[in-house]
Amino acid sequence: MRIHHWLTGAVLLLAGCASGGTRMQHEIDALMRDYQGDVPGASVLVVRDGQPLVRRSYGMADLERHVEASPQTNYRLASVSKQFTAASVLLLVEDGRLKLDDSIKRYLPGLPAAADGITIRHLLTHTSGLIDYEDVMDPADTRQVHDADVLTLLQSQDRTYFAPGTGYRYSNSGYALLAQIVERASAQRYARFLHDRIFQPLGMNDTVAYEAGVSEVPNRAYGYSLENGAWMRTDQSTTSAVLGDGGIYSSLDDLSKWDAALYDERLLPSSVLRQAFTPATPTDDPQVEYGFGWRITGETLWHSGETIGFRNVIVRWPKRHLTVVVLTNRDDPEPYETAKKIGALAMREAATN
Repeated sequence: MRIHHWLTGAVLLLAGCASGGTRMQHEIDALMRDYQGDVPGASVLVVRDGQPLVRRSYGMADLERHVEASPQTNYRLASVSKQFTAASVLLLVEDGRLKLDDSIKRYLPGLPAAADGITIRHLLTHTSGLIDYEDVMDPADTRQVHDADVLTLLQSQDRTYFAPGTGYRYSNSGYALLAQIVERASAQRYARFLHDRIFQPLGMNDTVAYEAGVSEVPNRAYGYSLENGAWMRTDQSTTSAVLGDGGIYSSLDDLSKWDAALYDERLLPSSVLRQAFTPATPTDDPQVEYGFGWRITGETLWHSGETIGFRNVIVRWPKRHLTVVVLTNRDDPEPYETAKKIGALAMREAATN
């Protein structure tokens, strides 16, 4: 019976899309076969020229309650959240409330001397050398860490991995501190700033920087891991409450609005957005450079997100006006390669039409 319901839902989802070609849809279904049925699911969006070619979901958002995934299902974005943190900083630059080359100690004066040379730009580009907060957490403490707790942890670390600006090391610490800087510069809670300045203006009405006891996630997907042949709920860890590096929940439908806003000036001037999309530093992968909250590989802008129970990716080909989003509520596999294959299918379709 559940299989029948899933097939019915798939047909309805396709009916709501612009024609994307039956062949392409079948090929995407084949790529997503392992997400179908009574298992943790996935949602796939393909947008070209502002139109959804595919807007499709598979499997379950909530195994225990047998809730199917849908384009409205909200997944924890994990590090896909970083592009929203970067956009928040750029909004405050436009407001004149901060500058990219400001010392972070102007806003976070309690940091030790080792942070003296670190700027906001260094945090955005993972070139600060900050210590990874997960490496200095107390493993015996099972309480969830928040962005303010990350600041406290780093205040005790008068050292860096390298001198600011002299290297690259992917840093969740840096983006947690950026959330704190947004709060100090805007005089708003970070989650409220995101709502007021990004989500609400863009009509991303179900997207939320989730705070337990403060906000709720509508149409929420729960995360799972495969353990001893069975799917176990692994939705939260001790670091899941840190917002700046990965705490946003969103859906295909809301992310399509975000993608659209990156092509025009409804959120930020093009000259400012361009800074986020411009390579600022090489990374530890010779094929990948980093901007502000975006990885850059060839013609693509992309970012993945990995956290307990979730694996996500957004890949954009701006010159082609093509975007692929794959959101999943399971620990494995990482969907970047799948998203690139889906993008190739969409490009092939465009070439034949």
